[in-house]
Amino acid sequence: MSFGKVLELNTGATIPEIGLGTWLSKPNEVESAVEIAVRNGYRHLDLAMIYRNQDEVGRALKKVIPSVVTREQLFITSKLWNCSHQQGPAEAELDETLKQLGLTYLDLYLVHWPVAFEPGNGLTPFHPTKEGEAHLDLKTSLVDTWRTMIKLKETGKVKAIGVSNFTIEHIKGLIDATGVVPAVNQIEAHPVLPQDDLVAYCKQVGVHITAYSPLGNNFVGKPMHTENAVVKQVAEKLGATPAQVLIAWGAHRGYSVIPKSVQEGRIISNFKQVALSEEDYNKITAIKVGKSERFNIPIGFKPKWDINLFDEELEKTATNKVNIA
Repeated sequence: MSFGKVLELNTGATIPEIGLGTWLSKPNEVESAVEIAVRNGYRHLDLAMIYRNQDEVGRALKKVIPSVVTREQLFITSKLWNCSHQQGPAEAELDETLKQLGLTYLDLYLVHWPVAFEPGNGLTPFHPTKEGEAHLDLKTSLVDTWRTMIKLKETGKVKAIGVSNFTIEHIKGLIDATGVVPAVNQIEAHPVLPQDDLVAYCKQVGVHITAYSPLGNNFVGKPMHTENAVVKQVAEKLGATPAQVLIAWGAHRGYSVIPKSVQEGRIISNFKQVALSEEDYNKITAIKVGKSERFNIPIGFKPKWDINLFDEELEKTATNKVNIA
């Protein structure tokens, strides 16, 4: 089992340290995964409209509430997608998320990306004149969207609000304009993308970090970090799996961590926590040689998002920058 550790948010609520991610799961896989996870002790579920599987999660929740857990014992996160950053579409999407899940509230609602799409033409609208590109809404600023999120929190349908994939500059812009500090910033975080400056800034201003893709990411054709020789060596020493070691690395840094799996054995195994000594933590940290490596960069998506979010080399050709305020 996990250590059962919970981490405090700036709202006073707590978030379980280990959760189940549901990104990149194929249709009809998530219902079973969520049910297995909850029956085996998971209490933190990470969801999103764009994952297109929240209806499956809803079916799983019906199987475990209240027979296994009460609603109050679960911490459920979902995310506002890019096509709903404007006030009317935002509340409509939140209502649809709650309907899909069969819930009356979320514990946490995040702005999924610091990018808005033009609303009214599906989840990923194509640009009318630029072939192969998403239709960005460059008028709606991050501050506009954050003010909308603040209003959503006031409805009682969400207990806390936060962001995902935001940089220091993005978060600073929200706080400067509204005085409201996001409860969470969910980011890609693993040993070759430690994001130390962002992590330090979030700690300074009271934003909790949730780490996605803690094991790496295999949709870019590169080996998972579970294949790394140093990770395997530490795992063997601890009598653990490489995945358990990578999850422990994130937990050691103070994150909540949301590994994704749909395989029963791995779901259960990922929840069996191990602790890293400082020596082992430093060994894992040292696997990053040279520049950080980010896997999730939207300018490489199909359709392409023509916007520079992180100032990565791949984004230097982007025409647009984030409209913060």
